[in-house]
Amino acid sequence: MVVNTASECGYTPQYKDLEALYQKYKDKNFTIIGFPCNDFGGQEPGTAEDIRGFCTKNFGVTFPLMEKVSVTTAPIYLWLKSKELNGVEDSKVTWNFNKYLIDEKGHLVKHLGSKTVPMDEEITKWIEGK
Repeated sequence: MVVNTASECGYTPQYKDLEALYQKYKDKNFTIIGFPCNDFGGQEPGTAEDIRGFCTKNFGVTFPLMEKVSVTTAPIYLWLKSKELNGVEDSKVTWNFNKYLIDEKGHLVKHLGSKTVPMDEEITKWIEGK
């Protein structure tokens, strides 16, 4: 799962559930990759070190966090958002904590918006192969 994250967002508490999801399924061929993003409301102003410290201290985050990116220009997000490139769907990242499900072969499966919580049944069933 790829997620654009931010430390000063109304959705920031999702870090707790993202970590719980990661802990529950990390040994079942599942990982989360967080991409801190300051594109929406300037809600991720810190450095990579600041972000990692905040996430570890406040939410116990152990899943990988990348360097801060812009979802408008980062190559991973250009691929995720373009059906022409990913072969599945066009999507738009409209705020922080959008989730992209990617299978073990690197194929995009689905895009979920910010309001979809990490432990949503749609996500857990997908991970469990149900």
